[in-house]
Amino acid sequence: MRALKTLRPGAVGPFSGFPWPTPAGDVPGAWVHADPVPCASGVHACRAGQLPLWLQAELWEIELGGEITTLDRKLLAERGRLLRRLDAWDAGALVDYGTACLGRLETLATEHPNLGGYAEDGRETLAHGEELFVALAAARAAELAGGADAYDAERAWQAAWLAERLALAA
Repeated sequence: MRALKTLRPGAVGPFSGFPWPTPAGDVPGAWVHADPVPCASGVHACRAGQLPLWLQAELWEIELGGEITTLDRKLLAERGRLLRRLDAWDAGALVDYGTACLGRLETLATEHPNLGGYAEDGRETLAHGEELFVALAAARAAELAGGADAYDAERAWQAAWLAERLALAA
């Protein structure tokens, strides 16, 4: 199964610190094996619809193998290998994503004046290059305005924006 994997610069796992073997040309990276235990071990990946929850500096296409479990907000497998880096996720896409999320946040603050501080914080953090924080702030403000379903709806909007911008399959 093909999925998405987000990593820190240099193909490093954001939580584990594990340096993933990267592809060499058209040859995929080596398989990585681990016992699949949610949030503890195994190969964690996501689908395009889950991407806003996991974004990091690098976005990779990954092949998952062995036992694969679909969890609420991620995929878990016993093995995986990186196939290719998705270069469309670059500094420009990150800035555009943060700007789009700030627009959503400012609209929410206009509709719900009690959320004005979120929009102000969003503008400030975007100015300092913290685009992923703005996306989270937009989702949290949506939740405060409309509950858990509104949080999920905002993250779904973000996922659709990313899928279109990065030409990802849904």
